[in-house]
Amino acid sequence: MKATFCTRREICALFLFLTVFVLISVLRHMDILEFQPKFNSTIIMPRVSTHLNMIRSFCTFQPLSPEDALEERLILDSTAWPETPLLPAPISLQQTSDPAHSTFTILPGRKGGQWHVGDQLEVMIQTSDFQGRPKKSGGDFLLASLHNRKLEAGVAGQVVDHLNGSYSAVFSLLWEGDAQVEVTLVHSGEAISVLNRLNREQPDRMYYKSLFRSGSLSETTLCNACLRPTQQPLCNYTDLRTGEPWFCYKPKSLSCDARINHFRAGSKANLLNANENKLFQSGVNLKVYIRASGPSSVSVLPQREGQLKEKSSTVTSGPSGYYYQGVWRALGGTTVRKFNASTISQCLKGKVVHMYGDSTIRQWFEFFDATLPGLKEFDLHSLRRTGPYMSLDYANNIFVTYRCHGPPIHYYSMSTRELRYIANELDDLVGGPNTVVVFGIWAHFGSFPMEIYIRRLQSIRRAVVGLLDRAPGTLVVIRTANPRYLDLFVSLINSDWYSLQRDKVLRAIFKGLNVHLIDAWEMTLAHHLPHNIHPPPPIIRSMINYLLFNICPQNGG
Repeated sequence: MKATFCTRREICALFLFLTVFVLISVLRHMDILEFQPKFNSTIIMPRVSTHLNMIRSFCTFQPLSPEDALEERLILDSTAWPETPLLPAPISLQQTSDPAHSTFTILPGRKGGQWHVGDQLEVMIQTSDFQGRPKKSGGDFLLASLHNRKLEAGVAGQVVDHLNGSYSAVFSLLWEGDAQVEVTLVHSGEAISVLNRLNREQPDRMYYKSLFRSGSLSETTLCNACLRPTQQPLCNYTDLRTGEPWFCYKPKSLSCDARINHFRAGSKANLLNANENKLFQSGVNLKVYIRASGPSSVSVLPQREGQLKEKSSTVTSGPSGYYYQGVWRALGGTTVRKFNASTISQCLKGKVVHMYGDSTIRQWFEFFDATLPGLKEFDLHSLRRTGPYMSLDYANNIFVTYRCHGPPIHYYSMSTRELRYIANELDDLVGGPNTVVVFGIWAHFGSFPMEIYIRRLQSIRRAVVGLLDRAPGTLVVIRTANPRYLDLFVSLINSDWYSLQRDKVLRAIFKGLNVHLIDAWEMTLAHHLPHNIHPPPPIIRSMINYLLFNICPQNGG
């Protein structure tokens, strides 16, 4: 006869209950586990394991559905950057890409040295190191653009890495007259390797804090999506609806429910050694122009009669648009005209416009607020940088709102009650033919693993699909990332390379949906004005014009 641990079901159940009860009592006595029955949304986590695998990867990811997991894998593979051969430690600057020794050459046109509107201009770029030796590997981050400042014309080039130290830049010739080529080394491949490593090993280098207060007691603790393992318990603020992770170290004397605000506290210093710092030198190898080995411009003749559109064998996609006479012209159809205050009011009459995202979306709200005389902001007593904001034009029945996205958000001293996720906001909208939804979310995710950004966009996409299903007439517009001014500090937190990678992810996730993209990347790159995290007014006006064209296409031609 077999021995049994329990002979009756009731005894077994009682024994199991007593065992769990005793275990919980011991853990609570040891201050390892606490419970808060009042709020299911706030959970005290047990002390974090110091197992080696946990230390190597201390970012928490919610389980994905098989479809989302496959998509994540495919996106990570498609955005993988070419690897740079390992350099001896310590890194020698002499062996890295040097824009001063690198050159670009305009290749002869297919028609014997002449270029016409509709042709493709191809430029060959050869990178060299600081000793003037041609590089044998790829992985550099290059930007290319074509300009004519007199005509206020410009277009972004498409760069192809041949993985041997040489690159091609291909431009569509879209206006008659001079066209000046500009090629910029943003980062060497060696610098990209460092940026990639930082996101794997230092995803908490930008850090945040929250103030906890109850009565006369107050305490501030560190918070992040990725918190390093310690013996200190965690407050788990993972959003119940979206699964977005966020944690704070639990205060010693206060409950997790006592959290009242969120703010960016700063960033870690001394992330790199002295040799690695040399890879990010302004004016040396950080966002520096590469010179031409011959002519740097071409003269473009009028389009020939019966000329067929030339296709490049190097690139498969062209630009999304170009500037001409200061106006952004989207390719593939209609010219986007300039809207003034009167035509903007006419276009938005009867519309509700909801804007969500970072400060680059807040710029758009501020544009409408400053431009439309009938639009009056209602004072919500919000902090100036953080919002939320709302404005109303009663006569024209125009309602415009702005709300920032949920953490990670770099704003200062926000109430926790104002931390909202875009997906949840969209789920609560009714939508309809008079509703416009605008969002942009990219600038505050540069220092985090790509998986965090992918999952954020997947949750927003689910909300967008739901909104369009229940209210098909809703217009959804997405603002992409844009290049910015860089120095050492900005490069390590929010480099153009981080922005470019997230821009690729955003386009991949929303591809095929009935949404409209405002290509802020090309609109900034194609313009002659310096890059800025907050693009200057002429570029913002072009973005707004294109936004309005999408809202009122009948007024766009």
